[in-house]
Amino acid sequence: QTQLVESGGGSVQDGGSLRLYCTAPVIRLANHFVTWFRQTPGNEREAVAGISPTGLYQYYSDSVKDRFTIARRNSNNTIWMQINSLKPEDTAMYYCAAKLSTLDKFRGDWTELPGYAYWGQGTQVTVSS
Repeated sequence: QTQLVESGGGSVQDGGSLRLYCTAPVIRLANHFVTWFRQTPGNEREAVAGISPTGLYQYYSDSVKDRFTIARRNSNNTIWMQINSLKPEDTAMYYCAAKLSTLDKFRGDWTELPGYAYWGQGTQVTVSS
């Protein structure tokens, strides 16, 4: 059973924007740290943005800082990520993942895959030049 569901991907031109959504039909995301990862064929999954359970803390990889914004609305059990100024190198399958967290600020390395118990099937983002 898919625990998380991503949506919002698509094909855009260089410089375009998209908003990706992550929802959870079964689990309650309000007590989970949620991170967006992306992956291209033959490469490892890369963390790009994470958000604490309350939304107070956001984390970004250097490659997307200032272009991607992660946010959440716990009342709707939804996390979204606004991605602007898209580049061809942003082309990837984007996944959201959730980790149960009793703390708001992430302890450890938020980019590490182990510990994220829930994953979605992914949504494809394709940026053409």
